[in-house]
Amino acid sequence: MVIGALLDAGLEFEILEEQLEKLGMNGYELEVEKIKKETIAGTYFKVVLRGGRDDHHRDLRDINRIIDGSTLNREVKDLGKKIFRRLAEAEARAHDTSPEEVQFHEVGAVDSIIDIVGSAIGICQLGIREIISSPIPLGRGFINSQHGKMPNPSPGAMYCLEGVETYGVDTDWEIVTPTGAAIISVISKHFGAAPHMKIEKIGYGAGKYDLDQPNLLRIMIGETL
Repeated sequence: MVIGALLDAGLEFEILEEQLEKLGMNGYELEVEKIKKETIAGTYFKVVLRGGRDDHHRDLRDINRIIDGSTLNREVKDLGKKIFRRLAEAEARAHDTSPEEVQFHEVGAVDSIIDIVGSAIGICQLGIREIISSPIPLGRGFINSQHGKMPNPSPGAMYCLEGVETYGVDTDWEIVTPTGAAIISVISKHFGAAPHMKIEKIGYGAGKYDLDQPNLLRIMIGETL
């Protein structure tokens, strides 16, 4: 949804695709389409894996090797690695181990690597220098994962959100994932009301599922006043 919102706000798909090729990862295709959630149009970004799900379990060293071995610029590399580090530290706390020993399952897959590094690419390509986010909504109940049944949000997501302003909502959907929590907690300077700014671009990133509210991430890009 982050990449979808960035594309909707003006990030060129061809540039994103070209930059992601620098990771040297194969076996995937990128798809982008305009869809509606309720009555609001947004951009849906999807990573399609050739041959089905990538079940390769990678640790932080594997992820860093992929990023460091790419020809991406230093700013993108540093941001991508910082997000993965945040996620590794959160998962380590959740499972009582070290960040280096954490085995990424869902998040270690090609599509999640694309999501995180692609978000870093989009932010850098659009020249965004400061990000202020609204408080993060938290669902309730339980979700299923490769670790088994987990509370919603998962422990990894919650540890990523430590120090972040949040609020509960009346839904059983997983509306904040570990990947999303890691991205937003790293890229955001702080959380709260929108700043005094001149809005230049607006983007809506669409989610996969139809919820009881528009499943969209909205971003506004402009200059603070």
